[in-house]
Amino acid sequence: MSRMRLCLYGLMGAATVLAPHQGLAADFSYSGRVGAELRAFFDDPAFAGQEQNINVSAMVEPEFVWQSDDGAHAINFKPFFRVDQHDDERTHGDIRELAWEYYADDWELRAGVRKVYWGVTEFQHLVDVINQTDGVEDIDGEDKLGQPMINLSLVRDWGIVDVFILPGFRERTFPGEEGRLRAGVLIDTDNALYEDCDEESHVDFALRWTHTLGDYDVGVHAFNGTQRDPTFVAVDDNGNTVLRPFYAQMTQVGVDLQATIESWLWKFEAIHRDTDDDDYLASQAGLEYTFYGVRGGDADLGVLVEYGWDERGEDGGSSFQNDVSVGARLALNDVNSTELLAGFIRDLDYDSLSFQMEASRRFGESWKLSLDARVFSPDDERDPLTAFDKDSHLQFTAEYYY
Repeated sequence: MSRMRLCLYGLMGAATVLAPHQGLAADFSYSGRVGAELRAFFDDPAFAGQEQNINVSAMVEPEFVWQSDDGAHAINFKPFFRVDQHDDERTHGDIRELAWEYYADDWELRAGVRKVYWGVTEFQHLVDVINQTDGVEDIDGEDKLGQPMINLSLVRDWGIVDVFILPGFRERTFPGEEGRLRAGVLIDTDNALYEDCDEESHVDFALRWTHTLGDYDVGVHAFNGTQRDPTFVAVDDNGNTVLRPFYAQMTQVGVDLQATIESWLWKFEAIHRDTDDDDYLASQAGLEYTFYGVRGGDADLGVLVEYGWDERGEDGGSSFQNDVSVGARLALNDVNSTELLAGFIRDLDYDSLSFQMEASRRFGESWKLSLDARVFSPDDERDPLTAFDKDSHLQFTAEYYY
């Protein structure tokens, strides 16, 4: 039995003991989505083992919710599973959420597997440190693995304080040999390396304070534990060079700030991270201006500009060490929830350019169709973006919600 499963059983057992026993008559509901995805790549693959220009996959993500009649207790269960045509690593399952929640007047307690999102910026989420990235889903870092946790929230007039105990580390997922959107050297996910002797059993801790002060939403956090984004160690594997992920221990403090002033959104995220090998600052800052009722209609158009900076520069391995991002968000505000988000990212050090687009529209009460695009145009072999030079693609997704 895996350590994560033991950890999960322990958390849910603790929840059962801690939960008060009164008022447990309950309501039960379920919903979810199933979907099919097609990726069409513009160019032939760059690396050995990649043979496809077309890739098809299917996914299912049901959600089950139990809630007591008095509203004090709830249990959420959201599993996820994808089957991929070519990449065995992308064929995977995960428990996105399986947690018990208790709500009191001025405090809340949650135990189990959950997803927690922090941050305000659009193109990079520096402060979002709780959950591990599910790297086989997409390269934008938006998809996350479920994280075992105990979370106590204290609700006060001067803000909300969240305390996190995080037992059971989740290793990042990476595409396999047949997968697209990967580096030329394969990543050996079966033999990850750790700085701490407890490896994936290390218990992490986090503390976060959030508050709204007039037009300003503020968040401040501290995290101590296993670094979510690994570095890599090259090793020889039967005559072939592979990369083993190395997960260091880190201490991180950070702040996120969003100001809503009339039609303007001002956004800022910054962190200071300290490991044995690195001690650095990084930030992402920008603004968004929204034109409401474009051309006298119901549509809203937002224009975004952001800048990402990393103190380590080109030696840090970050994709946003000196980058300007410009984009636009269009919401038609129609009954079909038609939306479009598109943007360019310019790396000022490597002079590279990438483009991304996400468009979606609902059809009827249950269907949603999406069209995404990723275009990569690296101009320097030192640029990490070079690995995706042949992986520009369109992605079509059809989802049914029930």
